[in-house]
Amino acid sequence: MLTTLILATSILLPATPKADSAMSQAITLHTPTGDLFGTLVLPGDKGPHPVVLIIAGSGPTDRDGNSPAPVAPGKTLSTNSYKLLAEALAARGIASVRYDKRGIAASAAAMAGRKESDLRFDDGVNDAAGWLDMLHKDPRFSRVVILGHSEGSLVGMVAAQRAHADGFVSLEGAGRPAADVIREQLVASGVPLAAFAPILDSISAGKAVENVPPGLQALFRPSVQPYLMSWFRYDPAVEIAKLPYHVLVVPGTHDIQVKETDAQKLASAPNATLLTLKDMTHVLKDGPADAAGQMGTVYTDPALPLDPELVSAIVSYVGTTSRVR
Repeated sequence: MLTTLILATSILLPATPKADSAMSQAITLHTPTGDLFGTLVLPGDKGPHPVVLIIAGSGPTDRDGNSPAPVAPGKTLSTNSYKLLAEALAARGIASVRYDKRGIAASAAAMAGRKESDLRFDDGVNDAAGWLDMLHKDPRFSRVVILGHSEGSLVGMVAAQRAHADGFVSLEGAGRPAADVIREQLVASGVPLAAFAPILDSISAGKAVENVPPGLQALFRPSVQPYLMSWFRYDPAVEIAKLPYHVLVVPGTHDIQVKETDAQKLASAPNATLLTLKDMTHVLKDGPADAAGQMGTVYTDPALPLDPELVSAIVSYVGTTSRVR
């Protein structure tokens, strides 16, 4: 059932009481192949509290929403989006956990001894499922809701099938298989279809390609193909429909990385509500519609606030999730 809401300058969603203060502390997930490190933020009032597991997007994005990846001349991705979200949720009585993904920032050592060709998309899924298991065993939490951003949306919806979750929020998540998104992006960037389509089709079919042209090595080099194969087999629109509870899908009208049609595909699931936030960009902050304007502002200024409607929407959703342990 596709339920659509578009919000601009106001929101008619219930608020929860503001907590007196919040407490931030380190939290660690021990896995057989290394420890993953994160941050737990607890509201100041007495629990138990609902807790939101925040799963970061693609690339070397850390637990706060920052990355060493360049996005503008002399500037790297610096948003603090996940940190700001965690603090805002705590002020509304909701705990959160955000973590550095395997191989990233404080969790870099969890990749020690592994080659690129050993990596699989399911590594991230299993890690997220491990966090879910740990949080559900913690008596401080009444229920656990997954919030997946960008690529973290697909990671979260698959992890929710492997470990118990009480709800799921997709922020700016793709609604199509990754191979379809990559095909569209390459065409849009001017790469001739004939140059990459046979390679992409082969990898999508689970068949490795030995000879990749130099210009396509960064994307399709043989050592990364096993990861791509494991990633391409998931269709987000299919996976989200498998979740046995109501889910919330939140895109922004100024997202330059994921199309609104992707969110509509996710929200075509019978268990989904689509909530479109006017002017929100991919990094969860309001900004201009053009890419150049965003790279000089919302992608590189961590002091800019989150979209003002976003937190209220998440708080409302977490407050109405009915599935508990």
